[in-house]
Amino acid sequence: MHEVGLAEAILEAVEKRAAGRPVTRAKVRAGALLHVVEPSMGQAFQLVTEGTVAEGAAIDVVVTPAQITCRACGHQDGTHDPLAVCPACGGDDVDVTGGNELVLESIEIAEARDVPGNSRRDRGDPAGSA
Repeated sequence: MHEVGLAEAILEAVEKRAAGRPVTRAKVRAGALLHVVEPSMGQAFQLVTEGTVAEGAAIDVVVTPAQITCRACGHQDGTHDPLAVCPACGGDDVDVTGGNELVLESIEIAEARDVPGNSRRDRGDPAGSA
């Protein structure tokens, strides 16, 4: 399951952005050629985040296509298949670009009122009144 290695890389980026603050969600963009299986990625992310600022955080994966350009007819299109043929002419002499990126798009930080042990309940109430 290569998703564990990908999840470790995502966690490293999440921890840098979070700067010690608890994370509730991460959104990543994964190229189709990485063959990420979303349920497996979710399991791997839960595994590698145990004991970290992202423990219990959800992960959203958006799979983006690779781009193919047909050398015979010049047609360009997106594909999720690494062995794609040109959808316009059926030619198999295509250039495939992209589809192997892994990008941390965003993270959601827990609100201070949601953090266990926060006696103030939120950041806007320094006196701690409820």
